[in-house]
Amino acid sequence: MEICTKLEEMATPSLTNLGYEIVRITLQGGDVKTVQIMAERIDRANMTLGDCETISRTVSALLDIEDPFQGKYMLEVSSPGIDRPLVRPADYVRFKGFNAKIETVCNIDGRKRFKGCLKSFDEATQTVIFQFEDKELNIPFGEIAKAKLLLTDDSIQKQPKKKIN
Repeated sequence: MEICTKLEEMATPSLTNLGYEIVRITLQGGDVKTVQIMAERIDRANMTLGDCETISRTVSALLDIEDPFQGKYMLEVSSPGIDRPLVRPADYVRFKGFNAKIETVCNIDGRKRFKGCLKSFDEATQTVIFQFEDKELNIPFGEIAKAKLLLTDDSIQKQPKKKIN
């Protein structure tokens, strides 16, 4: 099992109980590992420094107990921001109508990189329908290497107004 998947499975129950959802976990580094956790609130309110501290304390305790890798590690916690990565099929549904950048594993229509608009997500075929230039592409979810929302004036306007506690 990949270490990031193991870390996500380990942290998800505790963070869900605290009202958070993991967006992505990455692991970097050599001798001293850096565990990067990107998370958001389940209620979609803005993340605060206090939220990041809560997640950090919780995950740090879990890492100390589970000890998933040897040696020292650093833990970084952040919110996804407006130009957030698109990781799960639900992200493509949630951000329908937003501009995004998608990089595929294999060429589609002779390219691997696309900038355009998320039109929809077909659950039955697990396909992202993406408006690229003047055509609509069907991109299989499994063929997406990386994807993220683009920071534009329009994306800022489309963000729901969130109440800060």
